[in-house]
Amino acid sequence: MSSKNEWFTCPASSEDGRTIIVTGRLDVESYRARERNNIRVEVTLPYEAEGEFGFPSEADAELMEKITDAFNAALKGKNTALLTGIYTGGGERNWVFYTFSTESFGGFLNRALAAFPQLPLKIYAENDPEWAEYDEMRAICATAADAAAMGDDADEDF
Repeated sequence: MSSKNEWFTCPASSEDGRTIIVTGRLDVESYRARERNNIRVEVTLPYEAEGEFGFPSEADAELMEKITDAFNAALKGKNTALLTGIYTGGGERNWVFYTFSTESFGGFLNRALAAFPQLPLKIYAENDPEWAEYDEMRAICATAADAAAMGDDADEDF
């Protein structure tokens, strides 16, 4: 698995027209190449949307960043799962992972979140051998992803 840990960020729109901030991982090739890593797991945390764009409060944003940090720390050096995307907006934060086992992923999730109070998480899993969700995210954010892959500051385009 690559240790580059390269990401891009771009704005997108939800089906109902709300702004969603998408953050996606670029360095997925070696993990994706392993056929067994074909289960997509989405972990969603609802929050009270603020303002016209439906973004989280400062306190909710801080909690979500701590959760993201906990996920990254728990996955560092492991092949249990790969965090490939983060969607924020419209009253929810959605972390998207690919894994080889929902059982192993459940253990990872429990370990990563052990230090947090009980959270109202929604968890969804499905087989996605083609990594369709990841490819859709990359297509939506193609300009930002291309700029990030070239080492440019993707924020300059927006």
